[in-house]
Amino acid sequence: MLSTLTAGALLFSSAVAPLTQWHGAPPPQDRMVIDVVAANGSGCPGSSAKIQVSPDNTAFTVTYSDFIALTGPTARPTDARKNCQMALDVHVPSGYTYAMAGADYRGYGHLESGATGSETASYYFQGESHTTRIRHDFRGWMDTDWQHSDRVEIASLSYLDCGEQRYLNVNTELRVSGGPSSGRATSFLTMDSSDGSLETTYHVAWRQC
Repeated sequence: MLSTLTAGALLFSSAVAPLTQWHGAPPPQDRMVIDVVAANGSGCPGSSAKIQVSPDNTAFTVTYSDFIALTGPTARPTDARKNCQMALDVHVPSGYTYAMAGADYRGYGHLESGATGSETASYYFQGESHTTRIRHDFRGWMDTDWQHSDRVEIASLSYLDCGEQRYLNVNTELRVSGGPSSGRATSFLTMDSSDGSLETTYHVAWRQC
């Protein structure tokens, strides 16, 4: 395993919606443990993706150190798309199972006039045919922080079957198209926070078996 993390400090954004609005059963008292089985992609090279679990077991944060998509006169063609594909082995307390209930993304974007960008996320259990995929688009002129929150409706929550142990796959992607200014100016999108780390917060809904 690349890393194992249990309950610890979680970096929450002040704009995150209250969890009581949309999580399932009350979280278990015992801690959730997450093993990072694999983390691959240009947005999380090496061991640059880290995970922390919230003290109340309702969320976990993925922190990046190099998740930036950009175009411009000095950028390489491959810099315009960055992604991170992670396989997570989530160990839940006995008598519980879980579903992915949503995610909070935030970062910074600088897009010149005519430039566009997007942030896309998908998450699904290993071997599952259904994939939840949500995309957010950006358009220049833009030079500001950004934040988006994805929420999965209660009726659409996909719970792991009780007693099963399958990897949770999380794939995130940033894309930038420089448009008419790509040859003379730089446009970029990052996933980051006010303290400079790059992070995404994922929320978990619990169900008692």
